[in-house]
Amino acid sequence: MITLGLETATSACAVGLSGPFGVEVRVVNTERRHGEFLMPSVAALLARHHVGARDVERVVVDRGPGLFTGLRVGVASALAYAQAAGASLVSVTSLEMLAHGAHARGVRGDLVAVVDARRHEVFAQTFSLGDDVAALDEAEVLVPGELVERWRGCRVRFSGDGAHRYAALLAPVGEIDEETVPPLEAALALAPSREVLESLAPLYLRDADAVANFTTRGSSR
Repeated sequence: MITLGLETATSACAVGLSGPFGVEVRVVNTERRHGEFLMPSVAALLARHHVGARDVERVVVDRGPGLFTGLRVGVASALAYAQAAGASLVSVTSLEMLAHGAHARGVRGDLVAVVDARRHEVFAQTFSLGDDVAALDEAEVLVPGELVERWRGCRVRFSGDGAHRYAALLAPVGEIDEETVPPLEAALALAPSREVLESLAPLYLRDADAVANFTTRGSSR
């Protein structure tokens, strides 16, 4: 099966492809320019492997949580591409990708996937990495200090761009994993076992920055 992967949940934009030729993933931009880079990078990746647009049989997209605009670009592009190509559509979360990516690298034990949510907050979820990957709680929005208090005195690893942004706070509590971008290799590996979707909405967990800013201005009048 030829599978196309799209990642736009963080400031990075990444595309990936798997099939009989193997797996290739490219991080094509790290400056939140998803709309500019995503689809041209898909076209270039397909051409590199001599894959036609309609040869893609499955599309897997990171549905979040993550940055509002990036998620909209990624999910809308995945829906449109799958429909145009006649491909099946599946999804994973950014936090799952971080956990499964770490597991594939041999990491074991408790891991907290941490995606930068801006506004001095993070999206976080805890996983147990053993023979398999098991979620221990639900994804939630937290301030970094809450993670510090929750994991003080425990053995844990933090992964993701949120872990790196707040490394000064988190490093005294647990190890900081090398991963920053949710790895599309993990999404491509999970894609064959995921339920095929007819529609898909991004996993936001909170209002967009524009909504929050409007609410804040309105309450201060």
